[in-house]
Amino acid sequence: MNRDSRYLESVLHQDIPLTRDMGLKVLDWQAGQLRLHLPLEPNVNHKSTMFGGSLYCGAVLAGWGWLHLSQREAGIVDGHIVIQEGRIDYPLPVTGDAQAICDAPEEKVWKKFLATYQRYGRARLTLETRVVNAGSEEAAVRFSGQYVLHR
Repeated sequence: MNRDSRYLESVLHQDIPLTRDMGLKVLDWQAGQLRLHLPLEPNVNHKSTMFGGSLYCGAVLAGWGWLHLSQREAGIVDGHIVIQEGRIDYPLPVTGDAQAICDAPEEKVWKKFLATYQRYGRARLTLETRVVNAGSEEAAVRFSGQYVLHR
C-alpha cells in the first residue's frame, strides 16, 4: 500500500465511519486506477452473498475516492465531492471478498472537468466503477456515477 492509499483509507475511515464497519480497505492507487477491498463477512446477506447496499456503497466510494485522490494530484485543495446520481447493475452474485475498481476517464474528459472547475468552481464528472469477485476480473457489479466537485 502506497502513501496515497494509506491517506485515502484514513480519510474514508475518519470522514465516512460506515467504511470501518464495512471493513473497507484501500488496496491500490496507481496508473489512474483505484482498487478497494470489500470483505464478505461484514457485508453478507441472508443468501450468503454480498448485500446489494454494501456493493452500491463500495462502488460509490471507489468513484469518490478516485476523484478525491485525482483532485489532490491536480492541486485542488478547496473542492468538496458529492455523488449526484448513480446507476447500478448486478449481473453476478458476489460470493466472497470483492474489489471495487474505478479507472480514470478519458484524458480529454478529465481536462475538460478540471477546466470547468477552475472557471466556475463547480464541475460534474461521470465515473465508471466495477466490482469483481476476488480472483476474477469479470464485473459482478457495474456502476456509473455522476460526481460533482464544488468549492
